[in-house]
Amino acid sequence: MPMIEAKVTMELPAEKRDLLKAEFGKAITIMGKPETYLMINLVDKQDLYFGGKKLEKGAYVEVKVLGSVDGAASDKMTAKVCEILENELGIPGNAVYVSYWGTANWGWNGGNF
Repeated sequence: MPMIEAKVTMELPAEKRDLLKAEFGKAITIMGKPETYLMINLVDKQDLYFGGKKLEKGAYVEVKVLGSVDGAASDKMTAKVCEILENELGIPGNAVYVSYWGTANWGWNGGNF
């Protein structure tokens, strides 16, 4: 039921996609959610602008979960997402935005949780 969508400015070859998938899979447990239901969407080669300037290296990440978003958990998750993007793609934390979305209704396999 969790979903992570990361839009990044650079191209993501298959090996980087696999690394991000694995790292985000571990990180989602910070939000109290299991990797077994985690869906990930990686969108590369995006034009992202910050402060009116095009970012050479930047990212926008959405984390969506069933239920409410815990502020303390999201703070830890933001730190982890920034760490992952810095380590794997060289994107500095000041070029990353992370947003969180909680919902009471999440559908899967013909029904809702």
